[in-house]
This record gives sequence, C-alpha cells and structure tokens, in this order.
Amino acid sequence: MMSLDEVSKRMYFSDSKLSRIENCENRITHHELKSLLDIYGVTADRWPEYFAMLEASVVGGWWRAYGLPEKGYLPLEADASLVRCYSLAIVPGLLQTHEYARAGFQRSIRQLSPEQVKRDVRIRMIRQKRLTSATDPLRLVSIVDEVALHRPAGNSEIMVAQLEHLIEKAVLGNVTLQVLPTSLGSHPGQNGSFSVLSFDDAGEPDVAYVEHPLGSMHTEREAIVTKARTRFDHLQSLALPPEESAALIRRIAERY
Repeated sequence: MMSLDEVSKRMYFSDSKLSRIENCENRITHHELKSLLDIYGVTADRWPEYFAMLEASVVGGWWRAYGLPEKGYLPLEADASLVRCYSLAIVPGLLQTHEYARAGFQRSIRQLSPEQVKRDVRIRMIRQKRLTSATDPLRLVSIVDEVALHRPAGNSEIMVAQLEHLIEKAVLGNVTLQVLPTSLGSHPGQNGSFSVLSFDDAGEPDVAYVEHPLGSMHTEREAIVTKARTRFDHLQSLALPPEESAALIRRIAERY
C-alpha cells in the first residue's frame, strides 16, 4: 500500500492537497483522476465507472454548504500554502475576531440580513482554522495599514479584543504581522488592498487577488502577479518589523 507522501510526490501534489482530495474537500480533474487510478493500479477497464462517479459527484469544498461557488477566492485560499496580504482599510479577514467581523458585515453596503451576516461570519471563522491546523497549516504574511487599527468597528470593547487578538496571532510560527505606520505619510499601498497567493504544487502559478470599490478580481497573469509581488515586498520594507508592530498595536489598544 502506498503512503500519502509517495502518491503526492508522484502526482506532484503537496500532501495537504492530496489529503483534501481524498477527504472530498477539493475537486479533481479527469486528468488527475486518470493519473491517480494508474498509480493505484486500477485497470483501464474500470476507469469508466470512476469517471462516471466524478461526473455525478456534487461534492465540492466546505464552502459549498454555504451556497458559495467552486470558482472564486475561497477555493484558491483553501489550496494555497502561503498568503501575502496587504490590508488598507480593515483588519484582514484571516485575523478578525468574531465580533469585529460581525460588526463589519452589519455595516456592509450589501445590506445583509441577520442570517447572511451569521453565515458570512461563520465562513470567515472556518477560513481561520488553517492558521492553527496541525495537518494543513497556512502561512500568512500580513501587512496592515495603521489606519485600519484606528478605525472603529463596533464599540471600544470589540476593538480592544481585536487588537489583542492580533498580538496573539502574531506569535504563531506561520504568521508574520507588520504594521505600516501613518508616520510614513503617502505610500504605494494607498490605492487599495491586495493579496498574492502561492501554492506548494510544482508548476502552479501564483495568483494576485485585488479588491476594489465595486468588488474584486483575481488573475494568474504573470505581469500583474509580478507587479503585485514587487509592491508587496516594497510595502513590507516600509512596514515596522514584527516586534515593533506588536508594540504599536499594544499602544493603540491602550488608548481605547
């Protein structure tokens, strides 16, 4: 019997991706299924039945249970091994507390119902589980504009809890948190938030995800992704180091 590591190496998958496929958390293509069947020694005369099951399958990622499509940001983040995130106006979703997230959704321009707010907060909390996962951890490098830390979301109690939460998450080995101080004045990140997602699997290109006033978009176009990586690296060079960032967050929390 082949181990997970042996199969993932032959498929050029990460162990985490193969594990999610086996647990029906990720979809699989016909080509990938054919390769797996070959690796597992399933004879070609039995392949049609497996292909039929694939066609009939409606099992997707966990987000399907919340009415979200298979295409979009969540499936990309679920498959990523590294997320580099710059956030201008709010605390990044992966680092938000339950109450901070709820306050944000309640004030959303989309005018969400209480049920929709509850759903969206739940989705955000599920996404965060990978930060502390023992089997499929997500590495997060987050740059937050200091302005976002001063902008109230809910009452002062919610903001203090959120700021303390940031300090707690920043000590995780797979999380790097830096603050871009307002003392810098104008900077290249003032045009909006964006992320760059990277993947373990060989040959899988990085993806740039950009938020804008009318929604968001993601792309694998090399020119745009390269520009996003370059801008992120520049912003990171301007941001305070992690230790100084944590100290600044503490000072802001004490003022609430």
